[in-house]
Amino acid sequence: MTAARNQALATQARRVYLEALVRGMTPLFAAVGQGAGQLLNQGAPHAVMMARRDAVQAWQKLGPSWQLAVVDALRDAAKHGVSDTVREPDAMAPSSLKMSLVDDSTIEREITSSRLALVMMDRATWEFTDLRTRMQALEAHDDLEPLDLLRAHVVARLALDAWSRVGLDDTVWQLLHHELHEEFAQLVSEAYHETNRWLIAQKVMPEVDLRPFIRRTAQAAVAATAAATGLPVPVPQGASGAAAVPGGAAGMPVSSRASAQADEVMAQLQRVLARHVPGFPVTKSQVPARPGGGKPSLADMGHGGGPVGGDSGAARPLLADAAPIASADASPVAPASPRLLGAIKHAQESLQRRSGAAMAAGAADTGSGAQSAPRALEEIGARNQAFKQVLKQAASTPAERATIEIVAMMFQSILTEERIPASVRVWFARLQMPVLRVAVGEPDFFAAADHPARRLIDRMGACVMGFNTAQGSGPGAERASNDALEREIKRVVQVVEAYPDTGRRVFATVLTEFEKFLDHYFENENQASRRGVSLAQQVEQRETLAIQYTIELRKMLSEVPVQEGVRDFLFHVWADVLAVTAVRSGAQSEVTKAMKRAAADLIWSASAKASREERTDVIRHLPPLLKTLRDGMGHAGLAVDKQDEHIRQLNNALAAAFTAKTAAIPRERLDELMDQLETLEAMLPEGGEGDTHVDEMLVRDLSGHESDGMEVVAEGGSAPTPAMVAWARELQVGGWFMLDYRGRNEQVQLAWRGLRKQLALFVTPKGRGVLFSLNRMAAFLQAGLLLPAQDESLTVQATRKALAKLDADPSSLLN
Repeated sequence: MTAARNQALATQARRVYLEALVRGMTPLFAAVGQGAGQLLNQGAPHAVMMARRDAVQAWQKLGPSWQLAVVDALRDAAKHGVSDTVREPDAMAPSSLKMSLVDDSTIEREITSSRLALVMMDRATWEFTDLRTRMQALEAHDDLEPLDLLRAHVVARLALDAWSRVGLDDTVWQLLHHELHEEFAQLVSEAYHETNRWLIAQKVMPEVDLRPFIRRTAQAAVAATAAATGLPVPVPQGASGAAAVPGGAAGMPVSSRASAQADEVMAQLQRVLARHVPGFPVTKSQVPARPGGGKPSLADMGHGGGPVGGDSGAARPLLADAAPIASADASPVAPASPRLLGAIKHAQESLQRRSGAAMAAGAADTGSGAQSAPRALEEIGARNQAFKQVLKQAASTPAERATIEIVAMMFQSILTEERIPASVRVWFARLQMPVLRVAVGEPDFFAAADHPARRLIDRMGACVMGFNTAQGSGPGAERASNDALEREIKRVVQVVEAYPDTGRRVFATVLTEFEKFLDHYFENENQASRRGVSLAQQVEQRETLAIQYTIELRKMLSEVPVQEGVRDFLFHVWADVLAVTAVRSGAQSEVTKAMKRAAADLIWSASAKASREERTDVIRHLPPLLKTLRDGMGHAGLAVDKQDEHIRQLNNALAAAFTAKTAAIPRERLDELMDQLETLEAMLPEGGEGDTHVDEMLVRDLSGHESDGMEVVAEGGSAPTPAMVAWARELQVGGWFMLDYRGRNEQVQLAWRGLRKQLALFVTPKGRGVLFSLNRMAAFLQAGLLLPAQDESLTVQATRKALAKLDADPSSLLN
């Protein structure tokens, strides 16, 4: 009974889809007609205007017939199926017929159909993925048939076949292709969406997010349903943001749930302080604390001496002029009393001496610094609590006493975080007095989650969350990598301690240094990530170059009469060959230059050949040219059958040149093209984030880059919300996550973000890399398949715990 019901639902869903297509053909026809009319109002040379006039007249005459023909074809395909009308030339036909150009129109129509299908799928890929998954479940098939009407390329073929049948030619299509592409993309997207909506109403997989091989979590399902229905998302206490939050008002930046929760905690703390602490300088707005155009640099600060008890030379000199920076909207802040500053300095020096002595004594007893860390941590925690009362006695205002109490509560939470190794928490403990000094002078420490002191602690904590606390049992290479990270954390703390009077500037400076260290660490020192990062960088460089080469080739050939088959080969195949060669051999290597010459030779060979001498020249140079093309495609990793397919298409283009069906290219223009190809790199735009053409194209298909050492997450997922994309952008190198993918649920670390922030590489402790595009990563976050080790950042969590204690006993702020 269930199977019969499923089949009935599938049949009805196909009817819904068909009627949506048929119904949408009327507005599509009207929109294309409107676009055709607008062509006549645009200025153009006389020849172009005449071509437009003829095209518009042909559309006005034959367009209604085409609309009816498309509708009939759709209904017939839904009833009887679609037959593959593309036929290979008859194997028994005479060779003279095989070499003829009879089937050029079929090839051209297939190319045009493929372009239309690509545009349609660019718009509707997420809706199609969901619909395909639902139909697979209903029809109990592994996948849709290749010629299923639900596939965009089938709709495109039917539209093109109807176009030819009614007498409209390719010229009319080319003149109207912008409108046709846009309207068909909208038509198919709406048809998919309407069918999905109907299936959801019938209770057919209302929570589809990812492909069947990916497991979902319960909270992710709730989030996906809420995102689809617009209902609020119930978030468990402490959840980090597996559900999306709606974006702000139009034109406002969209923030992630993690950012929104951090801001909420800061705002709550501000309300508590305003209510219970007389005269506390409540900050009304947050000050961006991220290092920007005026990044702090390392220079002499005028303070003598290095870190107490630290390694010689570990603390580097910093900026001299480093006055505390207060929020522009903050209440005026009175300077901390000299008595309190003196007490803080005394406490810091005492902690430095005692922690060093405790570590040394523990190491002498146990023979291991790592095993002595818990003992040292216990002693430091006790001394911090004792110093808290001494500092409160030295404070002269309620605001100072409240600041001491909150900072102590925050560090008590941080120092009891068991996911951080004790040997690292010892160094975090030594930051309590420097942070207290900053908090006393800069009240926005309690208002801005992105204060540099908070961000430094959060970044260092996030990087060590995945360490095995029993590190001594780890492999030697992994242990050495962890030691490098611990040494950097130690150095950072010692630098902060060495310059106590510089406020936030020292934190901002060492934060910048720490982030640079992480990039170098994962690329060169971390054994698990080194190979994966190298592979990911090569992928990004190759893909970016291929896209940039394609863009520049399109510009170069925009006014050149190049046969369409050759044009497609250069854009879709040879641009990638040039990119691979440039990455492996260098942009100015002889191999790369040979590939560029092959492009110019191909363009010349495919131009019209009216004289016997030119034809003879082409025949003489054709074998070495084809060999170079095959070598280049093989170098780029194309399979032999794909190479054969491209060579066959190029043979058709070259055959067209012999019959002079293509326009001739002047010799001077060919020479100019060759010069431009040789200097192609000079025309490429500067790298970096912000080139939207490259950013949009960069992540379309990375599946071909999968290798033994790196998996590529190339499919799966519903369209992520803007808040999810914002969250994905915020993820920082070094953070630990649990990844549920391909039947494995394992711990991974974010080891690399691409220069354009469109790619991200996660690595497992064993060194296997998993490469994500930005949107795919956001989709996994949305589904709960990529979960951060921390529900929220270390200092936000510590602040939340402090608020819980204050809620139970607010009098502790002033006692």
